[in-house]
Amino acid sequence: MDGLFKALAPHVHWGLRVSLAATFIYHGYAKFPIADFSAAMDMPAPLALAVAVAELVAGVALLAGAFTRDLVTRIGAAIVIVIMIGAIFIVHLPNGFNVMNGGYEFQLLMLLTGLYLLAKGNDA
Repeated sequence: MDGLFKALAPHVHWGLRVSLAATFIYHGYAKFPIADFSAAMDMPAPLALAVAVAELVAGVALLAGAFTRDLVTRIGAAIVIVIMIGAIFIVHLPNGFNVMNGGYEFQLLMLLTGLYLLAKGNDA
């Protein structure tokens, strides 16, 4: 069994990388048109645009980083961390931990996955 885990180890980063990237690309894209997102979040339009673009850039960087430079992965991961800290403290924290109540459970998971990829880069 140990041999199986050792054989899988170099490839398991793909699950984390692709799922986090896909989530950020999907949610970044879903924030367009910006006026709707801005109004729903009671957020100034320039900030709403910055969040949407940052999410798209983070997702693309996480994917591209796997095929390019370690720094690209780390930049994508750093953006994820910043966005998730904002999402937790601005939106989800008052709702508690449980995601079913609008809590920060999912955002914390994404933040910590971003932290892992920031720390490990392409050595994940």
